[in-house]
Amino acid sequence: MQPLSSARDNVTVGILALQGAFAEHQVMLQKLSLKRRVVIVLAKPVWGTCAGAILLAQAVKGAKKGGQELLGGVSITIERNGFGSQVESFEAPLEVEGLRESNRPFHGIFIRAPVVLSLEPGPTDPPIQIISRISTSLLPPGQTAVPDDEDDTDPRDPRTIVALRQGMHLLTTFHPELTKDDRFHEYFVRECVLPTLSRASSPA
Repeated sequence: MQPLSSARDNVTVGILALQGAFAEHQVMLQKLSLKRRVVIVLAKPVWGTCAGAILLAQAVKGAKKGGQELLGGVSITIERNGFGSQVESFEAPLEVEGLRESNRPFHGIFIRAPVVLSLEPGPTDPPIQIISRISTSLLPPGQTAVPDDEDDTDPRDPRTIVALRQGMHLLTTFHPELTKDDRFHEYFVRECVLPTLSRASSPA
């Protein structure tokens, strides 16, 4: 694992402040030791959290009245407020593949969180990598993303996915920026941002 501090120059990460805790994302990113410069736009690495995850999806169920324009980029269908309303928000420890100290659970904060309904990569799309799932046993009583008449124990069910990556794009249905844990922000820069800089700087 390459330390972030070994990269050269300064890194500039843009935050698309459409909704939610964008100031917290800024604080978390500024705490990282980064030394290269890159400006992230929609054709570059993008990370969507919660409502941002909805914007990155190719299709959405339960869209806002009048429809909802999506940015796309991640080959999934997602459902708004899939885990319930604001009063049904919850927190849960998550096992996350690829994080620094991955044996230490990440504290997931779910606020009107969306739910992934299906993975739909096309033949030319980058593969989808599932980074974290939530066990249905960790959901509050009476709350599940799986209908009562279906099996909620199937680990292959996409509705248990809470973090995934497709190419340069990262998607989380919860809010890592509301914790004091910077490991998800480090993961995004290390796995999605810095590799694009290496490719850009390679001779043709």
